[in-house]
Amino acid sequence: MASIEECREALEQLSRNMSRAEGGVRKAAELDRSLSCWITDLDLTFSGRLRDGRIQDITSAPGAPADKAEIRLTMSGDDLVAMVGGRLPFASAWASGRVKLEAGLRDLLRLRTLL
Repeated sequence: MASIEECREALEQLSRNMSRAEGGVRKAAELDRSLSCWITDLDLTFSGRLRDGRIQDITSAPGAPADKAEIRLTMSGDDLVAMVGGRLPFASAWASGRVKLEAGLRDLLRLRTLL
């Protein structure tokens, strides 16, 4: 099971990856939206803001998300670390139900470029 520190580092790495992206991926990452990532096996939620192509102001709190973020992810810590590390494709994790993504329709259409 991935630790809290490994999950935080994975989110920070994802943020760094997005900030270096180009083209359509960069455009999709430039949303300004609240973001939450509930790590189910740790029962911990990371929250932040997707802004200027990065995930900013990452905080953590125990339990499921208290507030409804505009973009919501739910997964295990191992799946988060594997996806950011390139060992688990988002599409197959999402299709198999290992990862849940909730957002408005317009955001989902833009985010598909990132996935």
